[in-house]
Amino acid sequence: MIETFAGETMGTRWSLQAVSPPVGVLQGVQSVLDRVVAQMSQWEAASDLSRFNRAAPGAWRDVPAELAHVLEAALAIERLSGGAFEPALGRITEQWGFGSTGPVDQAPDDTPATGRIELDTAQRRARRSQDALLDLSGIAKGYGVDAVAAWLLAGGTRHFLVEVGGELRGEGIRPDGQPWWVDVELPPSWSGAGWRIALHDLSVATSGDYRRGFEVDGQRYSHSFDPRTGRPIVNGVRSTTVIHRSCMMADGWATALTVVGPEAAIKLADEQGLAACVLARGREHISRAWRAMLD
Repeated sequence: MIETFAGETMGTRWSLQAVSPPVGVLQGVQSVLDRVVAQMSQWEAASDLSRFNRAAPGAWRDVPAELAHVLEAALAIERLSGGAFEPALGRITEQWGFGSTGPVDQAPDDTPATGRIELDTAQRRARRSQDALLDLSGIAKGYGVDAVAAWLLAGGTRHFLVEVGGELRGEGIRPDGQPWWVDVELPPSWSGAGWRIALHDLSVATSGDYRRGFEVDGQRYSHSFDPRTGRPIVNGVRSTTVIHRSCMMADGWATALTVVGPEAAIKLADEQGLAACVLARGREHISRAWRAMLD
C-alpha cells in the first residue's frame, strides 16, 4: 500500500508517496528539509548561507557539510558549463528582486559584478570576494530531494517517490511492480506532446521561464539569469528538463542548460553525457542520452 504525505518548504510544497514508510515519516521529512533551509536559504537571516554572505570578503569561514557538498557541486557545474551556472550570483538576484529584499518596481540600470566563491574542501571552509553573494536557489531544491531520499533509504524505506517544488526522485517500484511514472512538466500553452518518464532510481528536474517570471514596467522577464550578462535570459527557452541519478545535479544542470540556449544546451548536454530536453520557440531539442534513455 502507498502512503502519501505533504508539507511546505523553500517557498513551495513537498510531497512523498512511499511503500511501508517508517513511523514519524512526516516529521522526519520535514526535519530534513528544515535543515536544508537552515543551511542554504538566502531568505532566512540566520541561515548559514546568509551568515556567510555577511562575513567579511576574503575571510575563510567554516561551512556545514551539506552546504559544502552543494557548493562543491555548484562550482563543478559552473566550471563545466563555462559560467552558465554561477553560485556567486546573489548580488544580481537581489538587485532584480529575487533575494531577501523582495520584489523591485523597476529593472536595474547597471549590472553588478558577480565576484568569486572559493571552497576549500579539505578544511570544509569557503570565502567570497568583494562582489560575491552566494545563491544556491538553482540547485538547493534538488539537493533537498536527495537529502530526503537518503534519509528514507537509511531508515529502510526502499520504494518511494519524493518531490520538492517540481523536482522529483523515484526509488524502487510501486506495489503493482510498475516504476514511478511521472509526466515531464510542460510550459503553459505548449502544443507539443509531453514525455512520461519511469523514475526507477532516477531523478528529474525542470527549469522553466513560466515558474517564477516577473513583470516590471510592462516587460515580462524570466527568473533565470545569465551570470555572464547579469540579466534575465532572452534566448527563447521555455523549459529545460534533465534526468540524472542525483536530483541535485539534475536541478543544477537544468538551470545551466536553460541559460546557454537550446542549441548550445544540447551540445553541452552531449559533451557531459546528460539526458536533457529543451523546449524553445515551439521546438523540442533532445540530447543523445535523452533519446537513448527514452527510446
